[in-house]
Amino acid sequence: MKTTKFLIIAIAIILFSSCMPKFYYQVYKATPVNSSQTTDNALIFEDNNCKVSYNFWDKGGDAGFSFYNKTDNNIYINKEECFFILNGIAYDYFKNRVYTSSTNVGSNTGAVTSQNISYSQSVSVLGNTMVGSGYSVSFAEEKVICIPPHSSKIISEYNINESLYRNCDLYLYPSKREIKAKEFTKADSPFIFSNRISYILGKTGNTVVLVNEFFVSEITNYPEKEITEWKFDEFCGRRSMIMAKYIKNVSPDKFYIYYMDKNDDWGGH
Repeated sequence: MKTTKFLIIAIAIILFSSCMPKFYYQVYKATPVNSSQTTDNALIFEDNNCKVSYNFWDKGGDAGFSFYNKTDNNIYINKEECFFILNGIAYDYFKNRVYTSSTNVGSNTGAVTSQNISYSQSVSVLGNTMVGSGYSVSFAEEKVICIPPHSSKIISEYNINESLYRNCDLYLYPSKREIKAKEFTKADSPFIFSNRISYILGKTGNTVVLVNEFFVSEITNYPEKEITEWKFDEFCGRRSMIMAKYIKNVSPDKFYIYYMDKNDDWGGH
């Protein structure tokens, strides 16, 4: 009887696991066209006035950058003349947007329905009193960003690619044995991207234009279990009680797309 029971449980586990969706990662590696240096956390470009750092590692790839002012003067970045360029298409960093921040504070007695309360207003609803106050602040997007001496600001707006790349040399749902990197040169890369950054040193300096260019040099599809690992976090010599899942081989020159096996008719490809 026990043997039969264990057999039924084992079959149920197998059937349940076979019905569960499988997940995959498409991992991209980007190579700088310009001269740069690479650390564990960033790809870095420098001139005499500034240091521009990139870390693409994010879902879809973060094309933003950190701009560090190396000088003793203010540096002014003109966002109206800054662009993210992907495969020859330029996207504006300055969008002339207006942002609104609002706060509402209220107190009431009894049961009342939700109300929109303007600044310094008292409302009586069905014999119950609600007293509320609130305010909203609107501010326009900055066209020019000032970066003080020896400090940095982060400018981030776009992702590099959020759509799954398909290629005959890449298995869409690879097994461990089918994992294979597809390599590219700049000439045949499906993704060439850059940031064009315009800045002025001081109020009266000349305009300097930096172009930091990259191309995707490698794309690899992985089953989730082959690119992730479970491990305990540690801090100050103490280990966490619960294991967490991490992606292996994280690098600032890489980014990824996360996708699921849709049980379609494509097979491995």
